[in-house]
Amino acid sequence: MKKSALVTGASGGIGSEIARCLRRDGFEVLLHYNRARESAQTLSDELGGAPFYRADFENPSEIEAMFDEINVMCGGVDLLVNNAGLAYYGLLTDMKPEEWRRLFAVNVDGAYHCCRLAIPNMVRRKAGRIINIASVWGLCGASCETAYSAAKSALIGFTKALAKELGPSGISVNCVAPGVIMTEMLSSLSDETIEALREETPLGVIGKPSDVAELVSFLASDRAGFITGQVISPNGGFVIS
Repeated sequence: MKKSALVTGASGGIGSEIARCLRRDGFEVLLHYNRARESAQTLSDELGGAPFYRADFENPSEIEAMFDEINVMCGGVDLLVNNAGLAYYGLLTDMKPEEWRRLFAVNVDGAYHCCRLAIPNMVRRKAGRIINIASVWGLCGASCETAYSAAKSALIGFTKALAKELGPSGISVNCVAPGVIMTEMLSSLSDETIEALREETPLGVIGKPSDVAELVSFLASDRAGFITGQVISPNGGFVIS
């Protein structure tokens, strides 16, 4: 029987590549999206009709409804990839309180709700994998991305603590903290800024979504059975700790 994997934010650049890799690895992939239904439909068709579900992570009841559908269909998920994310670029003093709350709702609260709903079935099975997608900015912070850095840092702390909590139940929890990856999230940056980021990266290149997806693939595999509570950052040497 195939293992099932839910990828949140699967309609985006990194999420869609993660879904492709997991499908290649033999998982029954379940796709989450919020606004980009057309992209989710296209990805579903590419993956042979993978089920896709809409949920606004600012609304916990929609997340619960999504898991209700998933539980009926396959009795829960074996792998949860918390990839859904929202960015904000600008001075903290220019950020409105509702923008702060929305960013945390998507990046942090969404992961909490998904984990809360996925964990009971994993505990019953005494097996499961949770992989949270954070950011290198959660490790070192970024000017004009204070809220995003804070949210991703929270996700890193969440990962470490949850790994200790769930380890005795045979469930691993790890975090991937990508560096600069060429996705739509970079569209707000100028060519000069992107070039500067490339020059700051020791390997001299901007990362690709596949660089993140292949790491997720490894952490989801049996080869990573003894790895939990870790934060791994594919960043080309941008941050070395």
